Amino acid sequence: MPSAYKRSPTQPVFILLSLSRGGASLYPTLAFKATDPTVLRILVSIGGVEIDHFGLWHDKGANAVSQPLAGVVDPVTGLTFPDLNNPATELTQTNKILPEPCNFISKSLPRCSVIRPTSTQQGGAVATVKAFTDDGLFIGQSAAFLQLSMQLAVAADSVERGF
Repeated sequence: MPSAYKRSPTQPVFILLSLSRGGASLYPTLAFKATDPTVLRILVSIGGVEIDHFGLWHDKGANAVSQPLAGVVDPVTGLTFPDLNNPATELTQTNKILPEPCNFISKSLPRCSVIRPTSTQQGGAVATVKAFTDDGLFIGQSAAFLQLSMQLAVAADSVERGF
């Protein structure tokens, strides 16, 4: 892991936020594919906790870097803590604790609030591994780890429940 990440006191916050964000999509997406009742119970049970974590981090984590800390530069690494409230818009303000209404399942249905996508394309295992990789959560991992993670993700996403 780059030394800038090791020295950043907020890095664990953003890693946990990323994991909860991904889990809030991954577990319900995989629940649609579960063919074993025990696996379904595990996915649904863990998924609720991840959704709760996502809500907590969405509310608290997003506000962690706001004034007066926003814009502070780490003198050792040069890492800048961005102002997540600048520019503040209705869709990006960090103190929102509930999801915004959006199109869900079909544009012909009324807009509703959902936490995370549950389609395989947007919230499945491959999408999660790609997002974690793109976000830098796997920096320092071996090529074998990345390859195995993607192989497992593809296998998980290819399961079909049958309805």
